[in-house]
Amino acid sequence: MGSVQEFQARFDLSMEALCARILERHAATIRVKKPAVAVANLARIVETTLTLANRKGFHSMSLRDLAEQSGLSMGALYAYFDGKDTLLLMILNQVVGAVEEVLGRPPDALANDPAARLRWLLETHLFLTEAMHPWFVFAYMEAKAFSKEGRDLAIGSEMMTESMIADALADGVARGQFQVSDVAMTAALIKPMLQDWYVKRAKHRRRGITPEHYATALIDFVETAAGLRTPSTTSRT
Repeated sequence: MGSVQEFQARFDLSMEALCARILERHAATIRVKKPAVAVANLARIVETTLTLANRKGFHSMSLRDLAEQSGLSMGALYAYFDGKDTLLLMILNQVVGAVEEVLGRPPDALANDPAARLRWLLETHLFLTEAMHPWFVFAYMEAKAFSKEGRDLAIGSEMMTESMIADALADGVARGQFQVSDVAMTAALIKPMLQDWYVKRAKHRRRGITPEHYATALIDFVETAAGLRTPSTTSRT
């Protein structure tokens, strides 16, 4: 098992780094051309948006609220996006992009060990959501405010994660590591347990549960439920 600190040393998921990726993705429409200025202002915009959304909901937040709380003028805001829907998609796209970037490239050494790959997926997903906690809470809690494009993007990302888990389970079944009768349903049941960490993190923190502790407990639970067979067990059958 690794740690959140080790994970963060491998992946730069700071607000500045994430906003630099937003700038790169939306360079054609963002009118501020000095990267340092654009990234700094995007960081103020996104951080303020996440804070206000957590406090009063994104749907209830106005651009005037955002301008007042971020210290930027309305004109400055419109240099980055043309409305709340575009801002929402900027944030959501970065969440989806981080999932693809981090979870989409399992270490090559895990290619022939689906049980180890599943452990890596679960631990890495938890550490990713810990590192980007406000972003993932926003994406989960504000789903009702998404446009059709946003809902499709969010659903597609969730299905992608489930597919990664299902692939590891199916590979494990084929190799005799797991005993799972319905791989797709099992993957679908695992996903809410991953979400529980960031949606109800305060509850777990009150109990003194760290991300590492939660990851260990979740992995133990999933492996038991999936009927993980150890090498010694496999060799006796």
